Amino acid sequence: MSLPSQEIVRVLVVDDSSVMRRTVTQALAESPGIEVVGTAVHGADALVKIPGLKPDVITLDVEMPEMSGLEALDVIHEKFPSIRVIMCSTLTERGARVTIDALLRGAFDYVAKPTSGMPSEEALKQLQTDLVAKIRLQDRPRKPAALPAFPVPAKRPAPHIPAFVAGVPKCDSVRIVCLGSSTGGPNALAELFRSLRQPLPVPMVIVQHMPPVFTRMLAERLSHLPCGIRFEEGAHGMPVLPGWVYLAPGGRHMEVRLQRGSPFLHLHDGPQENFCRPAVDVLFRSVAQAYGGEVLAVILTGMGSDGANSCRTLAIQGARILAQDEASSVVWGMPGSVAGIGLADEVVALSQMGSRLRDIVSRHAPRRPSSLFQKSGVAA
Repeated sequence: MSLPSQEIVRVLVVDDSSVMRRTVTQALAESPGIEVVGTAVHGADALVKIPGLKPDVITLDVEMPEMSGLEALDVIHEKFPSIRVIMCSTLTERGARVTIDALLRGAFDYVAKPTSGMPSEEALKQLQTDLVAKIRLQDRPRKPAALPAFPVPAKRPAPHIPAFVAGVPKCDSVRIVCLGSSTGGPNALAELFRSLRQPLPVPMVIVQHMPPVFTRMLAERLSHLPCGIRFEEGAHGMPVLPGWVYLAPGGRHMEVRLQRGSPFLHLHDGPQENFCRPAVDVLFRSVAQAYGGEVLAVILTGMGSDGANSCRTLAIQGARILAQDEASSVVWGMPGSVAGIGLADEVVALSQMGSRLRDIVSRHAPRRPSSLFQKSGVAA
């Protein structure tokens, strides 16, 4: 249930740049239902002002004097756990690295700062598009993370889904796992892979909605998890190998295509789908074409409905589909769009997703020569 329509989301803007404080404040001031209750010039200044201003959301610059965004984030989570923090990052390698660290440490989301030289009107429009939508998610009360011990069966297909989908038998084997996520995704991916503990005997391909640079940093951070899984940002022509995880690069669509019977990554700059590039639907469609129904598809937390259309294609071919449940999702848009029309075979709490994924793959993975699991090089 949403908060009453008259409820105002109170925002504190924290940035050491007076220009950025002014730009963010102006963008939010023109948005009904959002009130900028104050500004702060660094993390320490913000911590002093929070008790009096009582913000619901804080926009937090990544790099600031006195107290950095990461340092402030840790204190905010400890002292004011109900406040949602949105990081404001530059599209640089350092900015991306710190932002990924912040997301993995519990920041709600992030927005990219307008690039230098961008006209002021365009900068305002970008912030209004990106930031306002994420702040409005404050209207959705967060549910407690009390999670069921077992996956919750999804509802049966809705009447407008082709009737034969409900009776389509599941394929006996799973040869690849494809996964889509957006808002809240970095944290969800980290939890999922921590629970996996070891590589799977099949490849995994992932779309996480992020800009360039950020996806490479996310792949690097995930590679340090204690699960023994090798993560790579996808590159054009890269072979798709069992036991490896490939993350679609920001700004480019990623597909899996067969060449002489072997799967390879194909990257391209086609038009956005669902306002996204990379898009989950683009990747999942390609997987359906390459593998038919021998697929396990997973939809995690995220805004919008990217992935729903391609899950229809996968379901018709007998693929297995898991969707994250609402209680453990930061935003139940993408998984909700799949579960709500009956395409998810199971709606699963995030804490159970890793074990369900491992169980399904271990039961249905085809037997392959052991040499495939021991390859350590890739052709870029």
